[in-house]
This record gives sequence, structure tokens and C-alpha cells, in this order.
Amino acid sequence: MSDAGSKSPSNFIKHIVEEDLKNKKNNGKVQTRFPPEPNGYLHIGHAKSICLNFGVAAEYNGLCNLRFDDTNPSKEESEYVHSIIEDVHWLGFDWADRMFYASDYFEQLYQYAVQLIKNNRAYVCDLTADEIRKYRGTLTEPGKESPFRTRSVEENLDLFERMRNGEFEDGSRTLRAKIDMASGNINMRDPVFYRIQRSTHHRTGDSWCIYPMYDYAHCVSDSIEKITHSLCTLEFEDHRPLYDWFLDELNVFHPQQIEFARLNLTYTVMSKRKLLQLVKEGHVSGWDDPRMPTISGLRRRGYTPESIRNFCDRIGVAKADSTVDMALLEYCIREDLNKSALRVMSVLNPLKVVITNYPEDEVDELEAVNNPEDPDAGTRRVPFSKVLYIEKEDFMQDPPKKFFRLAPGREVRLRYAYFITCTDVIKDESTGEVVELHCTYDPETRGGDSPDGRKVKATLHWVSAGHAIDAEVRLYNSLFTAENPESGDDLPRYINPESQQVLTSCKIEPGLADASPGNRFQFERLGYFCVDPDSSPGRPVFNRTVTLRDTWAKLQKAGKLTQL
Repeated sequence: MSDAGSKSPSNFIKHIVEEDLKNKKNNGKVQTRFPPEPNGYLHIGHAKSICLNFGVAAEYNGLCNLRFDDTNPSKEESEYVHSIIEDVHWLGFDWADRMFYASDYFEQLYQYAVQLIKNNRAYVCDLTADEIRKYRGTLTEPGKESPFRTRSVEENLDLFERMRNGEFEDGSRTLRAKIDMASGNINMRDPVFYRIQRSTHHRTGDSWCIYPMYDYAHCVSDSIEKITHSLCTLEFEDHRPLYDWFLDELNVFHPQQIEFARLNLTYTVMSKRKLLQLVKEGHVSGWDDPRMPTISGLRRRGYTPESIRNFCDRIGVAKADSTVDMALLEYCIREDLNKSALRVMSVLNPLKVVITNYPEDEVDELEAVNNPEDPDAGTRRVPFSKVLYIEKEDFMQDPPKKFFRLAPGREVRLRYAYFITCTDVIKDESTGEVVELHCTYDPETRGGDSPDGRKVKATLHWVSAGHAIDAEVRLYNSLFTAENPESGDDLPRYINPESQQVLTSCKIEPGLADASPGNRFQFERLGYFCVDPDSSPGRPVFNRTVTLRDTWAKLQKAGKLTQL
């Protein structure tokens, strides 16, 4: 299990960094950054970038900044900024005093734009957005120059200043780079890098009515911060020539951009636009819905920062896009929680069991192991009494051949307790549903072992009815039914109607009555669960993090997967 400061597996980016250090490039310094746009919550794909940027800096005695590329106030909110700060900290990373915003550099970015105009490398254009798209051309046909491309430097300087002063309507003018309308790279066809937009900015308020475009602000902000290795996902590869052009024309410090493959995960989406759609249309309860791939959603579901960092280490860093099976992420959280989560007993669908030969008012305190994987976890005492609850699915009146759990006349073991035998079945007269079982117990089997050596084929979990605490349990499955829901435009079509099941009549051990939100447990035989913030005193709410079944390990054993 890796931690936030440990060495991660080697990859092509680390080879580049090592070669740069060997050649004393950048005076032997390594400076990276994690630069999110505050227009949504971070998701598991961002975790890969966070681990990479902070990890590379830590491994080579460098520094990593946290910078918000906040250049589009119409889509950005302080809520997103706060959530990003919380998520990066929760993952185990720190930026000390190096938290920056592109908005910190708005004046400098403006002055750099003036410099480009003075060098006749930028011009103010009056074409509308639709006209600019029409003039841009296609992948096979060159674009057409704007009729405003030949404006004089003096006129462009005057118009740009008037744009800043708010003299023109939104969208009526833009500032464009003067590059090459016939370029094979559409990003180089005189891209817009300033627009008029009267939106209140979450930091600068209404002091600006023009804002730099992302491609311009991003690379220049990297330069201002003296970023040595600008690590970006593959979709920015075609933007690199534009970044290079801006930095070369301005004659400023030039970071080295290196692209890596983004994370794609089965049965989920990584587009913030589509995640926002899920939230706005009410398909989920919010950005932190436990079914969401957001870091806040995973945290609420019960994932640990260690499991996510371990997942990012396992998938590695590559140059080509690929899709990772969700089973690997689930394997990583199982691996972590197996070592750390306390074992408890909980009954999700209770069936009443009366031990007919057990004393009416007697309570036995039985010793239960907290975690067999952790010798230091110790034991706890659980109450055993005449009336218990077991899972409904652990009983069948007419069991098939391979059903070894409780049935009429059959003996089974109760975990940490006694052997019991079912003697009678009580049914609801109107529905025929089994509502109660009568059983006898063998007092000689206390602790779950038989002194005469007889064997049983099943061990059941249980709780004492008189001591159990009522709880709500939320069971989660994949949010989508399609392995690649991003492949289509109709996202709601792929939403799994059974992605959430809420059980309100669950019974849990009394020791969990005051469990704090975020506490994680293994419900024996049922899976790993986490206390939800919706809990109230004496009425906990649990989210199922993951089942006990390890799909990834089974696929590996069957030879259907290779270890990443």
C-alpha cells in the first residue's frame, strides 16, 4: 500500500524528469502543479493527476502548486474551490503556501496581451462566435482570414483597452492571436484568447468584464509560476503548439508540457459536464452522492485515501488511452479495508428467531474478534439472548440440494455463539410468509465449537433482538447499465434504476449506535460499510462501500485479466 509520500512505480514521465535532472535542466529543479478549473467537483480521474503531480514533485525533492484556472466566471463557484481544497487535502497532499489562482494574474495576463498586440501578433475581431466558427474551416479545408485581421496596432490597442473599460456589449468583440488560418492544427487558426463577458467572478467580483481564454491563461500561468514540467492529459496534446506559440512570442519562461493518458473507468463517466447534468437533473442527490465517481462521493461511500492512491499507482501512467475495469478500484478498497475495518454483525433483512430452550431473562456476553487481520484490534463482547435476528435469506423451508444454511430440522452455527437447530416455522396466516423461527440451542457449543467434534456446514451472523439498534442501510450498485455510458449523448438512458436500494428495518450490534460519520466496518458476510453523514443519534445510516466478493481477483485467477 502506497502512501502520499512513497515512491510510485516508474513511468515515462519520471524517465523524462530523471534525464532533465541528470542534465541539470532548470538548474536541477522540479516544479509541478495541479491546475483544476473550479467548475465542478473533482472525480477519480483527477485523483490520477493529483497523485502524479504531487508524487513526482515529492519524489524528486521538488514542489507542487495547487492552482485554480478560474477564467470562466459563468461556470465557476466558490463551492467548487472549497471542495477541491478539501479533496486534495483528504487524498494526503499539501501545497504549503503555494495555492494560486489564474485570477491572481489577470493584470499580468492583460499586459502580456497588450504586448502581443504591440508586436502585431494579436488583433481585435468583430466577428460573432458563429462567424468565427464559419471562418475557421474544417479538418480538410483551410480557414479564411477575418476582415478585421489587418487593423493597425494603434487601433487594436485602443479597442482592447475599450473592451476592458466595458464600452462594448458581451460577445461583440474578441481578441485573437494572429497565427495561421491555413494551419493543419485548427487550434492555430487565429484562436480567440480574450472575450467580453459580464459575469461576476468568485474572487475579483465585477472588476473585470473581459476574461482570458483557458488556453492562454493556462500556459502563461505555468510560465509565471516557473513550472518545469507541465503534466497534462492527452486531449491537450493538440493544444501544445498554441501554448508554445504564446510563450515563444512573449519570450517568457517555457515549461515543458508532457501529455499522459486520462483515466477511463467502466460503468461511469468522467466528464464534468455530464456529472453536472446528473446533479442538475436530479438523477443523483448531489456531487457527493455515493454512486458518483467524484472524490467526495467516494469518500462518502467509504473509500479511503490510501485505496485511491494505491489504485492510481496500480493503473500507472501511459501515453495511450485505455479503460480500467471498475473491479480494480473495488479490489483496492477491499484490500485496504480488509486490514483496517472492524468486523461487526448486522442483519439487513431481519427474521426473528426464538431459542425455545434458552432461559427467558438470561443474557450471555460472547467474545467476538474485531479483525482477524489485525492482532492489535482485540475483541469485543456481543450480547446473546433468547430472541435473535438472522437474515431472511439464511433460511429456506424447502431448500435445494446445495443450500446449507438453516432449514427445518437442520443444525447450523451462529457466529461466536452456539449451534442451533430449527424445530418450528411460524407463518403469517394471511400471506404465508415466514415471520418467525423456533430453534433449540446446544449449550455445550458455546463459542461456536462442538465438544463431540460434530460438524455443520454453515455459520450465520445474527444480532440479539433485545439489544439491536435500528439502522438504515443503503446498498449501491453501478450508476449505469452500460460499460461505456459516455459513448452516447442520451446519458439518462443508461442510468441503472437499481443503482440504490434503501433498507430501513436493519438491525445492528449495539456498539454501533453512536458510530461517527466516516467510520468504516465490515458487516460479516455482507460487505464493507461506512457511516453516512445523514446519521442521527441512535439511528445510524450506513452506505455499502463494496461487497465482499472480489471480482477482480476472480477474473485474474481465470486468466481473463493481466495485472496492470
